[in-house]
Amino acid sequence: MKKIIYLSFCFILSLSLSFAQTSDNPWAVSVGANLVGIQDDSVDSDTGFGLPALSLSRYISSGLSLGAQWGANSLDINSVSIDYYSLDGIIKYNISEGNTVPYLFGGYGLTSFNDGFDREGMFPSNEVARTYLGGVGVNFFVSDNWAIAASTSYRSASENGAYNHLQHVIGVSYNFGSQDTDKDGVSDKKDACPEVPGLKEFDGCPDGDSDGIPDNKDACPEEAGSADLNGCPDSDGDGVADNEDACPDAAGSAEMGGCPDSDGDGVSDKDDACPNQAGENNGCPWPDSDGDGVLDKDDACPNEAGTDNGCPDKSLPQELTDFLNSDKSKIMFMISSSRISKGGSAKLSEIKALMEKFADAVLTIEGHASSDGPTDYNQKLSERRAKAVKDALVSMGVDASRLNTAAFGETRPAADNNTSEGRASNRRVEFDRRVEIKVKD
Repeated sequence: MKKIIYLSFCFILSLSLSFAQTSDNPWAVSVGANLVGIQDDSVDSDTGFGLPALSLSRYISSGLSLGAQWGANSLDINSVSIDYYSLDGIIKYNISEGNTVPYLFGGYGLTSFNDGFDREGMFPSNEVARTYLGGVGVNFFVSDNWAIAASTSYRSASENGAYNHLQHVIGVSYNFGSQDTDKDGVSDKKDACPEVPGLKEFDGCPDGDSDGIPDNKDACPEEAGSADLNGCPDSDGDGVADNEDACPDAAGSAEMGGCPDSDGDGVSDKDDACPNQAGENNGCPWPDSDGDGVLDKDDACPNEAGTDNGCPDKSLPQELTDFLNSDKSKIMFMISSSRISKGGSAKLSEIKALMEKFADAVLTIEGHASSDGPTDYNQKLSERRAKAVKDALVSMGVDASRLNTAAFGETRPAADNNTSEGRASNRRVEFDRRVEIKVKD
């Protein structure tokens, strides 16, 4: 029967696993049973199974622990019932860390083989042998603090009345001593948030918004968010976290602080006075109040049309200036045509008369086209219209050196090309007050 118990013990020993005693739980106390087998061929002995086996140890550092152990047993030696006691100081070294932690241990102590005669004390001097021991062991944690412990050691006790022997111990161990201020099951040494109860998977820190990001790493611990935004939400899905988004309910860009810029003028809609019109004037286009082609911000006379820095050119005859600034100076054309109508010829006669009256005036003739047809075609059509007007004035007797031409195709519409009336207004030649008009000295 004892042999079966011994073999079962060795089998359990071979399967036992554990976490090591560490600085997190530096103290370990264990209780169990022990098997003692005499290693001396000169005596007839059995293997004794006894209780208890006790130990207490303290983790030091670098895998080393110091402690003491005590065991009691009984066995037959040479048909005499012997009471067995041991008391040792030991040093233990963990071989590895992880789920399985085997260890080596050694020590020095006292062993008593008491034959039953009445002697005083647990370790009377004539029955006590000084003992050197060395062995191996392994532990298996079944919870954070509790473990199954097993070890085997060879004990050298060769003095009179003692025997060299093997001692095998199996039992349970309770590791303790770590501080857990917030009582969350994570020791303060491992707890990144030691004063706030948390979760083991987050090193003892809480996750208040349950977004999978612990509060100590969550920029928005009370609002569920994504890891790429440091735990913050992004309500409009524009990649800018709500806590940094000036427009959290309208998708925008990081450059605009999370706000949109509908007209692409570099001014976010929330700050843009004209969000649907590109401009540099608080997001609006700069106005040209007098329509002279000089923006008000650059116009010395914003409410009075002119070509002299936005002001009327006082050196020009008023009669000629008034005519050029009126619709009388516009020559209209039919679609895809550069032929001058009768009405256009009448206007040219007035211009010819003014050119004769003011012999030092030099004009520039501008040709334009509507958006009908391809762009290249419209450009060439505007060139033909400007040339036709110049040729007509030259044929009326105006010196060609006093007439310049420019053609703009469909790029400078006077009206909306999306309507038939607008396109008709764009088929024109005009003497625009914005072009060069000089009076010779």
